Amino acid sequence: MNHYEAVFILNPVLSEQQVKETVSKFEDFLTAKGAQMVSKEDWGLKKLAYEIQHKKSGFYHLFEFKAPAESILSFETELRRDERIMRFLTVSLDKHAISWAERRREKLKVKA
Repeated sequence: MNHYEAVFILNPVLSEQQVKETVSKFEDFLTAKGAQMVSKEDWGLKKLAYEIQHKKSGFYHLFEFKAPAESILSFETELRRDERIMRFLTVSLDKHAISWAERRREKLKVKA
C-alpha cells in the first residue's frame, strides 16, 4: 500500500451539511476500496488565488491515506464526476513527505 495525500476544493455555495456529506462520501469510497485513513483535515472556506467556475472561494479538505495504487484512478474519476468538487490534487508521498506530514500533524495537536 502506498501513502497518498489528496486535497480537494468544494463549491462555496454548499451548506455545511452538504459539505459534510460530500467529505463523508469520499472517505467511505476510499475505505470501501481498501484504503486506511491516516488523517483528515478541514481547512475551511478560503479565498482562491484565481477564480474557478466563477467562484472566488472554496471549502478545502485534506485526506492523508494509505491505499493500493489501483484504487487511486477510480478515486480521482469519482472526484471528477462530482459537481460539488471544483479542483483536486492527489499526490503519492515519499518517506520525506511522510515524516514532514507527521511533524505537521504533531504541531496541529499541540495548537489544539
